[in-house]
Amino acid sequence: MRVRQLHHSAALWAIIFEGLLSRLSFGLITFALPLYARHLGLSLTEVGVLVALNSTVAVALKPIMGWAADRVGLKRTFVAAISLRSLVSLFLGFAAAPWHLFVIRTAHGLSMSLRDPSANALIAEHGGERSVASAFAWYQTAKTIAGSVSKALAAILLTVTAANYPLVFFVAFALSVLPLLVVSRYVKGESDPTRADGYRASSLEPHAVPCRVCETHRRADGYRASSLEPLAERSDVATAASAVQYGPKVLPFVGLGFLTAGTAEMLNGLFPVLATEYAGLSTAQAGIVYAVSTLAIIFSGPIFGWLSDAVSRKHVLMVRGAANTLSSILYVVAPTFVGVGVAKTIDEMGKSAFRPAWGALMAEISSFDTRNRARTMSWMSMGEDAGGLVAPVLAGFLWSTWGITVLMGARALLAVGTEVYLVSITRSAESRELRPATLATADHAPCARREMSRDL
Repeated sequence: MRVRQLHHSAALWAIIFEGLLSRLSFGLITFALPLYARHLGLSLTEVGVLVALNSTVAVALKPIMGWAADRVGLKRTFVAAISLRSLVSLFLGFAAAPWHLFVIRTAHGLSMSLRDPSANALIAEHGGERSVASAFAWYQTAKTIAGSVSKALAAILLTVTAANYPLVFFVAFALSVLPLLVVSRYVKGESDPTRADGYRASSLEPHAVPCRVCETHRRADGYRASSLEPLAERSDVATAASAVQYGPKVLPFVGLGFLTAGTAEMLNGLFPVLATEYAGLSTAQAGIVYAVSTLAIIFSGPIFGWLSDAVSRKHVLMVRGAANTLSSILYVVAPTFVGVGVAKTIDEMGKSAFRPAWGALMAEISSFDTRNRARTMSWMSMGEDAGGLVAPVLAGFLWSTWGITVLMGARALLAVGTEVYLVSITRSAESRELRPATLATADHAPCARREMSRDL
């Protein structure tokens, strides 16, 4: 057991290390690519299409790639995604025509659709039953730190090298290749003995469709849920239970990801304009606001991850809506350096609360069918990404048409509506999950009798 825990810990830190360097590499590309596109003669509209192309491709392909990850293997898919992303950085260094950029950006979207479901599923499997939100929190914190550092590094490289864009892309390639060795060494795939001979690892539930009664008494008797249940044995349980108990439907949670990420990302890309043109801040003051809010994310992310694991995931998820509402009010009533700084910090802390709790929720929903875990997570991740794509467009339309007050009012109302939706679907999921019909199956009759006698 101790050896298996060490394997899980090493695998988790390898995935976090990959997230750190991938975001560092991605940040270099994000900063340099629009400038390079303008250097090659693209218009502002074409640059906008280019920047959004990879995310659009990723959203469209994620459900298919999630299904493929479950069939091919999580580690194989993860390694393939890292390799393809590395090639994207390398090919950008040789791109010399605008159409090259569009083709490479499409390939980048394909790598994202491969990487995100497999990475999320691997974190869910290696994060630990009682600490999965903390695992997602550390993963997100590492990406946030790398994202902030990468933009500064890209600016320094372009300044020192007199705008040598290929060099920046080659540095991104080197950073992207490094995690391949670590992931290959420490993240276990199908050759892992915990998956051999028909065993399926899951750190959350022992059955494809879990029996809450059996699980309750196993833990009450001092038995820790094993992730090494034979598939044949688990399929028998699933067959017996499938007629009477089902996991929660995925589609409502896809909608939750869309709404929550949408309200969180409404000001994404618009904040520099809001800070300088609306609030009248200088560029230096806007930079200070960014720095302070980034520090808040670094420290608050792990704390919210722990709270999600130890206290309440639903309440941590609701922090996002409260932060959205409060920050929207502050942007309107206090458009000053201090007011904007506090609003931005609250907003970013709300995002840091959402990420680990959302990751833990994805892990739980996907645990009802671990053989299709990546596919389930890909649908939920697709909803999150779609919200992040649509919301800034909506925010720009509201601001340009009716002004900043209407934008912030709509943002606050959407946040409140999202909280109401969260409460409704979690109650619905809990009622489905706690249906007593499972007690009627013959296979669980002993547990049923024990549960009934204990209740009496």
